[in-house]
Amino acid sequence: MKFRFLLWMLGRLMTKASRTNPDFQQQLGDKDLTFQLHTLDGKVARHYRVKDQRVTSHGGPVNEPAFAIGFKDSAFGFDTMNAKNKQLAFMQGIQNKDIQIQGNPALVMWFQGLTKYLKPRKKKVEAA
Repeated sequence: MKFRFLLWMLGRLMTKASRTNPDFQQQLGDKDLTFQLHTLDGKVARHYRVKDQRVTSHGGPVNEPAFAIGFKDSAFGFDTMNAKNKQLAFMQGIQNKDIQIQGNPALVMWFQGLTKYLKPRKKKVEAA
């Protein structure tokens, strides 16, 4: 359930960033593609559509995504996407075959670059 919520929240964050963050929009560029994050057991899947510098998120799998990232199971996907060192966690997962990538690996790298724009902004603390 946590992984499903995480994928849904990722969609919300990307949708908002695609409307309000010029740096994020620039990274989207002229891309027109659909990608998917899912569990290898098929229990959880969510796909994301990138078009006209906007991102939309949809539940369930999609036919022929530009790329797909499959995680061994929900718990592993949640832990990997929340790891302190996400890049290391992804690389280890791929080496151990706990993460499988289908499609264009260059687009996977592009997607990982997008995620740096999704960190929640820290609220400024007002001086008392």
